[in-house]
Amino acid sequence: MGAIILLHRWLGIAFCVLFAMWFASGIVMHFVPFPALTEAERFAGLAALDGAQVRISVGDAVGASGIANATRVRLIQRSDGPAYIVSGPSRVRAVRASAGTDASVRSSEVALALAREHARLRGVDATHAEVMARADDDQWSVPNGFDRHRPLFRVALGDVAGTEVYVSSLTGEVVLDATRNERGWNWVGSVVHWIYPTVLRRHWALWDGVVWTLSLLALIAAVLGAVLGLARLRIPGRHISSPYRGWHALHHVIGLVATAFVLTWIFSGWLSMDHGRLFSRGQLTPAEAGVIDFSPDWTTAPSLDRKPMSSATREVEWFAFDGKLYRRERLGLGKQFFVRAESGESEFLSEPEIGRLMARLAAGCGAPSILADDDDYPAPSAVAHAPVYRSRCGDVWFDIDGADGRVLQRLDPSRRAYRWAYSALHTLDFPVLLAHPLLRDVLIVGLCALGLVFSVTGIAIGWRRLRSTFAA
Repeated sequence: MGAIILLHRWLGIAFCVLFAMWFASGIVMHFVPFPALTEAERFAGLAALDGAQVRISVGDAVGASGIANATRVRLIQRSDGPAYIVSGPSRVRAVRASAGTDASVRSSEVALALAREHARLRGVDATHAEVMARADDDQWSVPNGFDRHRPLFRVALGDVAGTEVYVSSLTGEVVLDATRNERGWNWVGSVVHWIYPTVLRRHWALWDGVVWTLSLLALIAAVLGAVLGLARLRIPGRHISSPYRGWHALHHVIGLVATAFVLTWIFSGWLSMDHGRLFSRGQLTPAEAGVIDFSPDWTTAPSLDRKPMSSATREVEWFAFDGKLYRRERLGLGKQFFVRAESGESEFLSEPEIGRLMARLAAGCGAPSILADDDDYPAPSAVAHAPVYRSRCGDVWFDIDGADGRVLQRLDPSRRAYRWAYSALHTLDFPVLLAHPLLRDVLIVGLCALGLVFSVTGIAIGWRRLRSTFAA
């Protein structure tokens, strides 16, 4: 017991401020997420395609891109003309649809024009827009998902909301936006919660190790505190009491009340940094990826392009699914249709198409079924009302987006367990609470506030201990 007391005391002194930061920033993060460009925002910034300017085929665009293993190609209208966006497993390139030349962005003037057009289409005033920087990363663009777009042009739109957008130098697309409000709240939200300063986060492995280690030590401190709190509990007669007084008593009592929440929240927070250490990562195996994300024969694409695109089309995408090429035309955020070489048009992929792919992917796959909105393992499509199909292949489940054929989730038993051990415990996204969002908001704020008060009592005790130690 003496060792537990000593270890808890000094771990508590070392981590009490961090605990307080996590609880306080957790409240902020629940209401203000990390800056991101939503699909609705991205699509709102797309102009209608001018088919008259498209003079090369998608196959020629793939050849001009230099990406031999291209898996998807999109066609969008930029302010400087239509461009094919060719994507491979690790690279992305833009090719001018008028001439087949490189369409990457090298000058600030072009980046500024692209940002202004994007803002205009979204109804944002960009009269006073200016390029602020061209850099590999900053506080809001440091996540690894932007690696294939670096360097990025950061453009301040000069609007009332203080919006800044980031233009990819490789594709010319706006890939991120952040308003003044989002940036301000995230300094006291995600940045402190994730220990996310750019100087640390740009070195992913170092950041991952630091945060994982700190979270583990914090978990050990919390477990020792729970053991000590229960061991020191007094029950004379039928009354529960604490042997402590003042701040110690308050810390003891609140700790006992909040024990279950603090332990599960710190534990699940530690699991947020698991990254394959204890649980699977939910990634496709190389064999599965070879079936789902393979590079097709792009010379067959012209067979899909005999039907001219609609004048209302704002994005066209070509991709392979179950060994066949598809052309996907998007006319609105929730309005699209597929063109197939053999079976005509439809709004979304069908259940038989999903089933045929799954039969090639793995043995023993059952017939796919449409995922319910309130499923325990949700996987929403980026397109409103698009079906998401789940196919169970033994103990591994695959969720496939009927809107674009992408695998949204690969759920083996380990990943399904992780959904409850991390997501449910840390964000309280239990189905019953998701059905009552206001109740979930109240619980999250209330429990984090309780944890914050608990942490403040630890700070007060730790400060007194340090003063008495060094004064002596």
